[in-house]
Amino acid sequence: MWELHIGRTTQLSVLSPCSHPVSSPPPRAPAPPPSFGGADPGRSGGGRFETWTVGELLRWTHEKLTRSGIGNARVDAEHLLAFALGCTRMQLYVEHDRPVEDEPRARFRGYVRRRLAREPVAYIEGRRGFHALGLELEVDRRVLVPRPETEHLVDWVLEDLRGVTAPRVLDVGTGSGAIALALRHGREDAALMAVDISEDALAVARANATRLLADLVFVRSDLLLGVDIPTGGFHAVVANLPYICSGELATLEPEVAAFEPRIALDGGDDGLRVIARLIDQLRERDAVAPGGAVFLEVGAGQASTVGAWLGELGWDVDVRVDYARIPRVVRGRRPGPSVEGPQAPL
Repeated sequence: MWELHIGRTTQLSVLSPCSHPVSSPPPRAPAPPPSFGGADPGRSGGGRFETWTVGELLRWTHEKLTRSGIGNARVDAEHLLAFALGCTRMQLYVEHDRPVEDEPRARFRGYVRRRLAREPVAYIEGRRGFHALGLELEVDRRVLVPRPETEHLVDWVLEDLRGVTAPRVLDVGTGSGAIALALRHGREDAALMAVDISEDALAVARANATRLLADLVFVRSDLLLGVDIPTGGFHAVVANLPYICSGELATLEPEVAAFEPRIALDGGDDGLRVIARLIDQLRERDAVAPGGAVFLEVGAGQASTVGAWLGELGWDVDVRVDYARIPRVVRGRRPGPSVEGPQAPL
């Protein structure tokens, strides 16, 4: 049975597939000393230094994160200090000489300790912006941090559905709900279903839908096994499924390996186990409408294999690259008449 959820609309580094090993993670850095926010680390002598400013905190933290091997150290420092102060990053520059009070400075010290332990900034803040549509999603360790690469998938789906009235769309492996909520924001007339095998992930997605006032149908399902396929099928099936090889998980950046949910990362020995299962189920259950399409995010080096599988179904295959020019999204379009015109609801 489907659950109608009423709610409002407003993927850290690229993950490496099996054939592209990544370097071992850098060693963890120690937490800031107890004097952080007290004794001035940039001045000689001891004693308490009472007037730490926004600029001084940013400089000290930038240097500390950089020495600890954390990339984007300046941006991370800005995010964490703005979060501690309850302001925007732009305000940090407008108020560069503003003294920081003890309470927000103590919060900031805690956030910096967590970042030095390699916890992602998105988990520390409990939120992550997604897509130019302006979504801000609540995220925690139950779901992956939404990544810029996935925005390419959203853009392509919205482009593909132009001219299709009330399209039926299925988001498989919804996680935080990023894809489904972005599609809802871009297409208010779409009938959207979001599924995930993890009840924890669905709880996060439902909370985001409620906060963003987005009406979605949520279903707990292992891919399509628990999904009622609507008459005529879905006009678009979208999926950002696990595509990391099991043997590589331990070699990923600490932000990913130690904090993000393994179930959302582990794609089996070749990284393609879950994607292969979905393609089989799409065929077996006749889930895609004639003229409709499936959109799959994949890892580097995987697009040709996934495209070949879709080609074996007799579907037309196209691939789009991400910001790093890596083939990132594979589209397989089922042959058939145009799907334009009025459509039946889910």
